[in-house]
Amino acid sequence: MKIKLVSFVILSALLLAPTIASAEATHGNVVYGFTTGRLWATLDAVLGLISAVIGGLSLARSVRRIGNGGRNGSIVAMVLGLIVLGYAVVHLTIFTGDFGTGAGRAGAIIAIVLGLTGMALAGLTFARSRRAS
Repeated sequence: MKIKLVSFVILSALLLAPTIASAEATHGNVVYGFTTGRLWATLDAVLGLISAVIGGLSLARSVRRIGNGGRNGSIVAMVLGLIVLGYAVVHLTIFTGDFGTGAGRAGAIIAIVLGLTGMALAGLTFARSRRAS
């Protein structure tokens, strides 16, 4: 399980590389440092990553059939994924800057993907726990 988690973290880090490259390719409108948009998007992405990790752990626990099958973890992952989706969509509507301008659009898009991943893993756990009952 640890190797999967490490692989997931490495993949998430590699997803940030196009964001950095896009920031350097803009036409002089590059903003360096943390802006409010980047900070908000980073917080969303971290919460999305937590949702995906909790969803994956609950799915792994449902395979082992120990306790309640990871149902509590899937509930947490589902709620956290919904919160991430809500905040990321609000972020995309409020901050209208392009990529690399400090608006944090790329981070919000990554947060949406991670939130959906966490919700999908939680949904698989729910489906598995209903079949076992």
